[in-house]
Amino acid sequence: MEQFIVSARKYRPVTFESVVGQDTISTTLKNAIRRRQLAHAYLFCGPRGVGKTTCARIFAKTINCLHPTDTIEACDKCESCRSFAEGRSYSIHELDAASNNSVDDIRKLTDRVRVPPQIGKYSVYIIDEVHMLSPQAFNAFLKTLEEPPAHAIFILATTEKHKIIPTILSRCQIYDFNRISIDGMVRYLKVIAQKEQVTVEDTALNIIAQKADGAMRDALSIFDQAVVFCGHTITYEAIIKNLHVVDYKYYFALTDHFLAHRYTDALLLFDEVLAKGFDALHFIAGLSDHFRNLLVCKDAATIKLFESGDAFKNDYLEQTSRCTPSFLFSALGITNTCEMNYKSSGNPRLHVELTLMRLSYVGVEKGAVDTAGTIGAVGTASGERSAAAPPPAATAPQTTASRDSGTATNPPTAAVEILKPVETVKPVETAAPSKPSKPLETAMPPSFSLKDTLSAKAKTSPATAQPVVEARQTAFTPEQLQTAWRRFVASIPHKPRLMAAVEQMSPTLTEQHTVHITLLESQKWVADEATTEIVAFLREELHNDLLELAVTMETSDNTEKETPLYSPSQQWNYLNAHYPAVEKLRQNMELDIK
Repeated sequence: MEQFIVSARKYRPVTFESVVGQDTISTTLKNAIRRRQLAHAYLFCGPRGVGKTTCARIFAKTINCLHPTDTIEACDKCESCRSFAEGRSYSIHELDAASNNSVDDIRKLTDRVRVPPQIGKYSVYIIDEVHMLSPQAFNAFLKTLEEPPAHAIFILATTEKHKIIPTILSRCQIYDFNRISIDGMVRYLKVIAQKEQVTVEDTALNIIAQKADGAMRDALSIFDQAVVFCGHTITYEAIIKNLHVVDYKYYFALTDHFLAHRYTDALLLFDEVLAKGFDALHFIAGLSDHFRNLLVCKDAATIKLFESGDAFKNDYLEQTSRCTPSFLFSALGITNTCEMNYKSSGNPRLHVELTLMRLSYVGVEKGAVDTAGTIGAVGTASGERSAAAPPPAATAPQTTASRDSGTATNPPTAAVEILKPVETVKPVETAAPSKPSKPLETAMPPSFSLKDTLSAKAKTSPATAQPVVEARQTAFTPEQLQTAWRRFVASIPHKPRLMAAVEQMSPTLTEQHTVHITLLESQKWVADEATTEIVAFLREELHNDLLELAVTMETSDNTEKETPLYSPSQQWNYLNAHYPAVEKLRQNMELDIK
C-alpha cells in the first residue's frame, strides 16, 4: 500500500515561481541572486502557513545551485540540488529555535559556522521560530550574526516579530510575508484538485479558503479533510457540514427578514441555527461579516475589499441593492455591540435575540410596527393596528397627520374619524382630499397611551390648544408636611446615607408652597444630589405641583476648645481616681509608673 503524504508536504513549492501569494518577495530574492547582492542575515516574518520556511529553503537551494536557470531557479539536477532534495546536504542547516533555545545551542551553532560548505558556495542556516530564543541566547548570537564568515548566511523565520530584540532586527534584512488572499488560495486548490482528480464546487473551495484565514498550509489540511469526508466529489453542502460552518443562506435570509421588519421570522431562523449546534457568538460574528460585505459591495470603489470570493459576489450585489447605507451602518453598530457584550451577558441567547429584534426595527419609526411583528400600513397611538382595520392593499386613500402633532400616521378609516380643529365634523372623503389649511387631529382609539395623548395635546397649534391637566395647588399643613417627610425617609432604605441625613432634618412651611430646610456644610451633598428627588416625592404626597424647597446652609462659628496636654502621672491619677481596679491590676503585675 502506497504511503499517504498530506497535500501540504506533497505539493510544497520547490521553486520561486510556484510560491503562492508572495510575488514581491520572490522577485526581490531572485534579483538579489542575479545581481549577487546577498545579505549575510535575513528575517522572514508573517502569519503561519504563508511560505516563510518554504521561501528560505528555495532561496538556500538556489544560491548553492551549480547551474541555475535563466529565470534564477534551481536546476534540480546538480549534486547540490540532489543532495538537498534527498535530505543529505551539509550546506543547508535547519534549526528549530523552539526546542533549541538555550545559550549552549547557540554556541554549538556558532562553532559550526566556521566550517566551510562541502558543495556550493554558501553554508545557509535556517532558524525557525527564532522568537523562542532566550534573551541570553539572543545576546550570544549577536556577534556571529553581525560578522559571520563570508560563506555563512542566516535566514531567521518567525511569526512574532515584536518578540525579537531590536539589536537582532537591526542586523537583518526584514521581509514581511502577507496573508494569502482567498482568490489566490482558490486558484491553487483548483490546481491540486485537478492533480488529485477531485471534483469540487467553487463555493466549497471558497469556504475552505475562508476557513484557512490566509494560511495556505491550513487550506491544504482542510482540503485533505474534505476529501476524506466527501470522497472525490466535494460539494458546498458537504463542506459546511464537515467544517461546521453556518450556511451563507441563513445570513441572506436574515437580512431579508430585517429589511421586511419580520422579527418573528428572524427569531425562528436563529433558533434553527442553534438547533444545528452552532455557537451564538460565532453566528453573530458571521452576521457582522455579512453586513460588512454588503457595505463594501455597495460602492464600486470599495468592492475590491470584498473577501468572500467571486462565488457569492452576485448574491451580495443583488441584496446590497435593496439595502440603504444607513441600514448597513446601523446594523454593523448593533452587531458589534452585541459581540462586545456577549460574554458579560447573563443570558447569551436572549442577548442575541434582542439584537435580532433591534435589527428588525432599524429604520422604523416608533409606533409603526403592529403586534404581528411586521410593519403595518396603519397604526394607532399605542403602536398597534386596529382589529377592524382592513389590509393595507384594501384601504382607501389615507391622509398622514403632521408628525409634529404627535398623532399616528395613516389612520384606518374603519377605526377612527378625521376631525377638524373646529366644532364641525365632516365625513372622510373617498377621493384624495385637498391639503388642509390647519393641522389634523386623530380621534382617540379605544386603546391608547395617556403619555402619548398628553404629548399630542401639548403640541397642537396655539389657536386650538387647551390646557389638558391643571397644576395641583392643594394646601397642606405643617403636620401633613411632617408626615410626608417621614414617608420619604421610609421610602429610601436602599440609600442609607441619604436616609440618615434626611431623618435628622426638620422641614418647616415658610410660605404657602415653600418648604424650608437647614443643612450643615457637611451636608451640602444633599442639596446637590437629592433636591430633585425630595421635591418630586413631596409634590406627589401633598398633591401640590407648585411646592418648592428652600435650602439654607448653616456655618458654625464655634471654635473647638484646645484640649490640654496631661503628663503621664496626671493621666494615671485620673484613671486611679475613677477606676480603682486599675491600681489593683498594677500591683498584681508589679508595674511601675514613669
